[in-house]
Amino acid sequence: MASNSSSNSPRTVEEIFKDFSARHAAVLRALTGDVEEFYSQCDPERDNLCLYGHPNESWEVAVPAEEVPPELPEPVLGINFARDGMERRDWLSLVAMHTDSWLLSVAFYFGARLNRNERSRVFTLINDLPTVFEAVTGRKPLKDKPSVDSGKKSKNNAKREKQIKANQRLHEESDDGDEGNEDEHEETLCGSCGTNGNEDEFWIGCDICERWFHGKCVKITPAKAQSIKEYRCPSCSNKRAKHMG
Repeated sequence: MASNSSSNSPRTVEEIFKDFSARHAAVLRALTGDVEEFYSQCDPERDNLCLYGHPNESWEVAVPAEEVPPELPEPVLGINFARDGMERRDWLSLVAMHTDSWLLSVAFYFGARLNRNERSRVFTLINDLPTVFEAVTGRKPLKDKPSVDSGKKSKNNAKREKQIKANQRLHEESDDGDEGNEDEHEETLCGSCGTNGNEDEFWIGCDICERWFHGKCVKITPAKAQSIKEYRCPSCSNKRAKHMG
């Protein structure tokens, strides 16, 4: 099997997703359109074999890399040995499941140096594609069941996602280190402590006064923010309590 040169390894979110998409397309073709050729190459009489998808969208059935440790995470070993001991569709489904795991491991191997927000973007892009297992078995991804007040929740969730995405953009712009944006970054101050804080900190925006706050300053975590329909900062909450009193 041909190895990838580390100097040509994908580094950005877009490059990593492009690499993932190409490998994904390659193995998917092996398990669907080229399935007869793939099946014949997985001869149980041969040595331990792996299914590889390459960045040029070609697939290959080959023995694993000899380097220890390998340059990239390796696919599951010995897919050919189980071929004749299972129903064909079950064997293909098993290979598909292991292949999905391998594709993810390669993507996050390349993404080891990404920050938290960039890793989240990589996963979101990947998660929008059907898995190899879903494509091979014909299963459709399950959709969330709408609740009674889904319309109201979706509106609030969209607002919350908008705040979180704005928070991610703030982090990404900081990571760019562009001097031309420094003044813009400095203008975003926490409504509680009055500072910018660390670039990796979580921010949340008040839906009433539209000021931004560090999550830690108002004791709100990213997970808690996802469940809040309308966020009111401490100041706006106090004003509301006085009016109601």
